[in-house]
Amino acid sequence: MIKHIVMWNFADHAADADKATNLSLAAERLNALKGLVPGMLTLEAAIPSEPLEHSYDLVLYSEFASAEDLHAYATHPDHVAVGKFITRARTERVCVDYEV
Repeated sequence: MIKHIVMWNFADHAADADKATNLSLAAERLNALKGLVPGMLTLEAAIPSEPLEHSYDLVLYSEFASAEDLHAYATHPDHVAVGKFITRARTERVCVDYEV
């Protein structure tokens, strides 16, 4: 199994919207990707309820049965479209994939 975790910080204003709007849209669009490809075991996007000093603005936690399933997700047109939206609104992105 592959765990795929991504975190982003967002600009105060980008893509013709404020930060709160962009965060809400990004989380909604990511969560809509649940079940997008076979082998996706879980997917959850969340905005921290009470951010701490070192918190990121948005986190994505997902699990895939195999690296091939993660690749199918990463290259799926619906995922690519969400990624393009987030890229316009984010200031930082960190990611880790690991096998368990």
